[in-house]
Amino acid sequence: MYATETRNMDSTILRQLWSAVEHTQSSILLRLNDSELVSHLIAELGNQQPLDREAMVNVSTYLRGKTSLIRDLAQSRSF
Repeated sequence: MYATETRNMDSTILRQLWSAVEHTQSSILLRLNDSELVSHLIAELGNQQPLDREAMVNVSTYLRGKTSLIRDLAQSRSF
């Protein structure tokens, strides 16, 4: 399921998304619930470039599959 959404996302969006994860404070990423985390990162990404509805759906689906990884990365940065 998630691989399909990744194929539908262009590499620029993926790079900007992971850049947003890296630039967001670890404490923010760790305190948000899954829904808030996805919304926050989509908003950060939307600040960099406008997203159409299809891109937002694809990014949202992709992020829902990556919340544990995002939290693991944030946790490792907080040490």
